[in-house]
Amino acid sequence: MNIRCLIVDDEPLARKGLKEYINDVDFLELAGECDNALKAATILQSQHIDLLFLDIQMPRMTGLAFLRSLPQPPLVVLTTAYPEHALESFELNVLDYLLKPIPFERFLKAVLKAKAQLNLRQTPAADWFFIKCDNKLEKITFSDVLYAEALQNYVAIHTTARKFITYLTFRGVEDYLPADRFVKVHKSFIVAVGKIDSIEGNELLIGGHHIPISRNLKEEVMQKILNNRYLKR
Repeated sequence: MNIRCLIVDDEPLARKGLKEYINDVDFLELAGECDNALKAATILQSQHIDLLFLDIQMPRMTGLAFLRSLPQPPLVVLTTAYPEHALESFELNVLDYLLKPIPFERFLKAVLKAKAQLNLRQTPAADWFFIKCDNKLEKITFSDVLYAEALQNYVAIHTTARKFITYLTFRGVEDYLPADRFVKVHKSFIVAVGKIDSIEGNELLIGGHHIPISRNLKEEVMQKILNNRYLKR
């Protein structure tokens, strides 16, 4: 499987370097390149993109602002000369953060991570999984999960029995949970569709917990939750 890549950077030399790197890796495919976020938005709407190489400092709209505007972004690797944005970027669940000038070995490490994430998405999950919690491995069944919650460098997985806090990335949990049973409703929450008790406004109730629904995700979330399950007159 080739990984379809999009480069978004206003610097021609930076785009040229990334294109050369992409051409040197046999499982990568350059789907397109552009010099600003508005052009990138058009490409993302018309093509399937697996991996986005995104510059931060660009005219009209920064890479971080553009990333926040995407309801369901592809895997994102930020490319920048500014290290001070690293914390904010990982709060947006980016896959990696590459500082310019980018050495090839660092680029390769990032795309191998992307390949592993995409392979994980395509691998059918078992009915259960293990996570490390309090220095031991805890077994969790998918049917017991209510929702997952991002907590800075940790993820809390709330089940019908208890809450597990584990040192994982939120994006990694999102990629692992079966997409037909779970939906991301907010940048910090993924819920089990079958466990939702009620929906009111921009909030849903699940297992006695009130979970916010992001405005920019609401239409997509409602379609997935109510798909062929809404009985009305």
